[in-house]
Amino acid sequence: MQRSLRPNKTVAARKGGKERRRWPRLALAIPVFVRGRDESGRDMLEFGTIVNISAGGVLFANRKRPHSRIFLEIPSAFPGVDKLARAKRRFRARVLRIVDFEGWYWCAARFSGEF
Repeated sequence: MQRSLRPNKTVAARKGGKERRRWPRLALAIPVFVRGRDESGRDMLEFGTIVNISAGGVLFANRKRPHSRIFLEIPSAFPGVDKLARAKRRFRARVLRIVDFEGWYWCAARFSGEF
């Protein structure tokens, strides 16, 4: 039997505990570049997919295992997006948890610092 990575309820809700998340999550498939360092300390640029996102963090999947501090950059086909006042494409994050699942690393990360 295959284990599901996206259960209907959170672990806390399934166990009868209190939900600790501050923001609701949106289930969206968003392509993303993951920049940072790998486990060996070498620079890494990997293409991945955001699975869900909230105001506080993100769950994404990619092929290389990232180190704790990363930048997530959402590519844009619109050439003038950088000139838009509040359009953000690059986010600093810290990886909190990694699950190795069928050749993919599913990474839970919290947004941090200035963008």
